[in-house]
Amino acid sequence: MQTQLLTYALALLQEISQTLACNRHHSMDQQLCRWLLLRFDCLPNNRLVITQEQIANLLGVRRAVISEVASNLRANGFIKIERGQITLLDRAGLEERVCECYALIKKRFEKIVE
Repeated sequence: MQTQLLTYALALLQEISQTLACNRHHSMDQQLCRWLLLRFDCLPNNRLVITQEQIANLLGVRRAVISEVASNLRANGFIKIERGQITLLDRAGLEERVCECYALIKKRFEKIVE
């Protein structure tokens, strides 16, 4: 049990470090795609119950920035936005837009499950 907890703690610290680097070097579009994909990976379905205001607070940006980027993703058919929820429509499309940080973080957490 201790080994599993330490492995998880290490993966979490690596995710935090990767997220800091991502926030510094990648566009808001790529950051939102990364954030959404990581959240959808944890869900049993393709619907995330959250507001754009909450996402903005979590990512440390203004709500208007999230609204603009999310509207662009919606216009391209990747997500559906409804009041208080976001539905994933095209995972492959988001994965094409996201930076390499998503794959690195996902790979680290998959090792824990193995």
